[in-house]
Amino acid sequence: MTPIDSLEAQNSAGVLSERDRNILDFECAWWQQPGGKEEAIRQTFGLSPARYFQLLNELIDRRVALEYDPLLVKRLLRLREERRQARQRRMSTAAPAEESPNA
Repeated sequence: MTPIDSLEAQNSAGVLSERDRNILDFECAWWQQPGGKEEAIRQTFGLSPARYFQLLNELIDRRVALEYDPLLVKRLLRLREERRQARQRRMSTAAPAEESPNA
């Protein structure tokens, strides 16, 4: 079994990796660290903030993450949905302004 097969088996079996748990724990307490969140992400995980948020978004869609910290995951899902709706509203109101008058 390759390391990737092992990770996929853990994910399908509903097991959080240590990194997954650390990400969820970090989301609860990052504000306690000095500096901004992006710097804390780099120092704690050695990841770019973009990659960290990709991992976090994948993680909060997993049932095992919800079981690990239901309040946090529900809050993050709610915030993500609010941002998605706000983005959708901005796009729908901007679309008519982008049309050319000759169309």
